[in-house]
Amino acid sequence: MSNDIEHLGRIEEINGNRVMVNFISQSACASCQAKGVCSVSEVQEKSIEADNPEFEINIGDQVRIILQQSMGFKALFLAYIFPLILVLVSLIVLSGFMNNEGLAGILSLGGIAAYYGVLFLIRKKVDKQFNFVLKKIN
Repeated sequence: MSNDIEHLGRIEEINGNRVMVNFISQSACASCQAKGVCSVSEVQEKSIEADNPEFEINIGDQVRIILQQSMGFKALFLAYIFPLILVLVSLIVLSGFMNNEGLAGILSLGGIAAYYGVLFLIRKKVDKQFNFVLKKIN
């Protein structure tokens, strides 16, 4: 089992030492035979910014985008798991101190909004922790 997350992509833009790469992201069920009648399957085009690799690349070249699996888990934690824990803990604590459960729920959701706001403000710092590696396809 590989410890990397890989996608095939295409070079869209080269900006000095940074490269923009577009790739197709598919949900796990996108390859299912029933995807035509199911609204759950999802395919979208996404783009990432990576360091310019040491090999020569041109716009339109096909490359393999690689991210360590541990970085994928870190992204999952920051985007989904920590906010879920935050909303549950804040809802339990606020419900214990307040008589109004509706207000406690709204304040818990406000805490999530604040968390994502802070995450947005420090996105450049967080982005530096996620390094995508590009490999040329022969």
